[in-house]
Amino acid sequence: MGLDKHVHTLGTYMKQRYGSKIHKLTIDAAFTCPNRDGSLGLGGCTFCNVSSFSAEHGSKASVAEQLAAGKQRRGGKEKRYMAYFQAYTSTYDEYAVLKDKYQQAMDVSDIVGLCVGTRPDCVPDDVLALLVSYQQQGMEVWLELGLQTAHASTLKKINRGHDFEAYRDTVTRARALGIKVCTHLILGLPGETPAHAEQTLQLVLDAGVDGIKLHPLHVVENSTMAKQWRADRLPLWTLEKYVATACDLIRQTPAEVVFHRVSAYARPPELLAPDWCGDKWLAMNAIVDNLAQLGGQASAVGSQRIEVTASSV
Repeated sequence: MGLDKHVHTLGTYMKQRYGSKIHKLTIDAAFTCPNRDGSLGLGGCTFCNVSSFSAEHGSKASVAEQLAAGKQRRGGKEKRYMAYFQAYTSTYDEYAVLKDKYQQAMDVSDIVGLCVGTRPDCVPDDVLALLVSYQQQGMEVWLELGLQTAHASTLKKINRGHDFEAYRDTVTRARALGIKVCTHLILGLPGETPAHAEQTLQLVLDAGVDGIKLHPLHVVENSTMAKQWRADRLPLWTLEKYVATACDLIRQTPAEVVFHRVSAYARPPELLAPDWCGDKWLAMNAIVDNLAQLGGQASAVGSQRIEVTASSV
């Protein structure tokens, strides 16, 4: 595909560190979310239906069993793996519960690291200390924060239940301890333009970040957005608009930042729209072509930078 020629990918980063390919194995550890259980809100974020992206959603299998199943799906091609606690908010439980579930993954001999996906407002200091302890044991640790956008009006519109300052606070505390942070951004959220995405990226870079995941907004069954889409109240970006915007963001991102993902897709039958998000290679191939023609990661760093603050968005 050639993405590694133009982007500092997680695959390249891990291969440089370990000398071989390291694949992520997703885990659903039966966590919930404060935006679903009533402590913060109900119904979750308007775009969310975790089963659209997690093969393990609803699984009753143990962490070790899910990791074994993930290796089998991969055909056992890699010798070492990272355990990715993906579904919902994977720091949202009692400390002892979190420690037990993380440790179950750590105890698998060919696991070299943990990726922990969560919300910016659900990362207390004791959880950060726990993640630091794994780093001190030689594990690769990434804290993956679902920011999605820095714009307060959009965060409210999609029912996130937190603001950018919550994100900035968690990033500051995590990185002060040496924990690497990967930030998730969704391009094409309701009412947002490419300019909104560029402003979000600038704020994320200013706050400090080690990795980025880019996702196109896509509508999945059983989400609030599905109702909006069926009522024809949810304009969606075209493939061309997403690719152009994603590539512009990549070019504005410093070379040391690791891209964990530059696109995403959903499995049928959950995916409702846009159709192009059902084929993972459409966007990926178009992104590679764009970067090859117009420049890769960091090629536009420092050019035409617009000064932006959290209060202005």
